[in-house]
Amino acid sequence: MNLVQAKRVLETALLTAGQPLSLRDLRVLYDDELGADTLRLMLQDIELEWAHKGLELTHVASGWRFQSRPELRSYLDRLHPEKPPKYTRAVLETLAIIAYRQPVTRGDMEDIRGVTIGAQIIKQLEDRGWVEVIGHRETVGRPSLFATTRQFLDDLGLASLDQLPLLSQVDPQMSALAGMLEEAPLQASLSLDEVLDDPPAKSETLSILPDAALLTAPNRDETPNT
Repeated sequence: MNLVQAKRVLETALLTAGQPLSLRDLRVLYDDELGADTLRLMLQDIELEWAHKGLELTHVASGWRFQSRPELRSYLDRLHPEKPPKYTRAVLETLAIIAYRQPVTRGDMEDIRGVTIGAQIIKQLEDRGWVEVIGHRETVGRPSLFATTRQFLDDLGLASLDQLPLLSQVDPQMSALAGMLEEAPLQASLSLDEVLDDPPAKSETLSILPDAALLTAPNRDETPNT
């Protein structure tokens, strides 16, 4: 197989994949006959060839994928005019704290937010695949330490946490994440018809990306910490 054909195979695999492909995944296409450096060069070539098209080749946490360009999002949304699901402020605040202060315990999050965080909020973020327990703090009760996942970065179109906006306050962090989720690019292999049409929660809400599963409203019985 010459490099022209190899690049054609690579481009087709990326366009049809349902998820980002790592270099290890891509080497399987060629029975490991092509090295990582050669693959990176071909990826750079493909990225340049698509520089002026509606899709872009992007490196995210889990690998490489094609996705729509952010400036075209408003047009693509017309294919699916239903209102997207929304996350409550409490969920977004909790996600922002984990993203910017990780690893953190539930107690840390409650100290920052100033209210008790219901277990359902954490479960919602875990079910979405955005946060996970990575260990336990060596203190009384050994509370769980939470951090974000690769899926979280993939859904925001990021390769690493270093690409999150540098903000110092919880409210700006929460607003920044809400905006990033709202403007997250669609993967080329995904259909707009895959969006869930569950009704959003009736509490205070902020928009999220259209292909995300709807999270139910958090426990309304949040009480201030004493």
